[in-house]
Amino acid sequence: MASFAREVAYRIFAQELRDTAVALERDLEDIYAPQYVLTPTGAKVNRVFVVGTLTEKEDIGTDAEYWRARISDPTGTFFAYAGQYQLDATRVLTDAFVPEFLAVVGKIGVYTTEDERVITSIRPETISVVDAETRNRWILETARQTLDRIKELENGSSPHLEMVTEHYSLDLEQYRQMVASALESLQ
Repeated sequence: MASFAREVAYRIFAQELRDTAVALERDLEDIYAPQYVLTPTGAKVNRVFVVGTLTEKEDIGTDAEYWRARISDPTGTFFAYAGQYQLDATRVLTDAFVPEFLAVVGKIGVYTTEDERVITSIRPETISVVDAETRNRWILETARQTLDRIKELENGSSPHLEMVTEHYSLDLEQYRQMVASALESLQ
């Protein structure tokens, strides 16, 4: 029997995910092939790990529960959608209070509009209520990983450098500022 290993869940700030504009082609012959996006700092992402404050939740389902959650980190907002296929995540969202810190691991949902804009959201695999200390550690580690990706792009060692330069500006100062702003929020 073949072993199964989940892909890495990348730590990504909301601003970077919102700025993501490249949905990579997937293998159409494999219905289970993952959908990837390429972020402006060079992360090829299928799954994410985010932590933030639940600022809004709404059951938008018509026939069954289907929750939309707005989760904010210091750089912006993520949207997560959970329904009948994410029972554990749906249960947590049903019971969660606004505002409350949530940790979410999930797959990136990608929607391309008619004008070719890429809109991303998260389909949660797990959601947990966490404390401020956990959120603060997430900010620190996400800042470190983001700066590492920026450094790889700048020194030419990123495995996705060619695709990033093709689709994004290599003026990475805005992402350094994003990281600085996130770290300032801890003070």
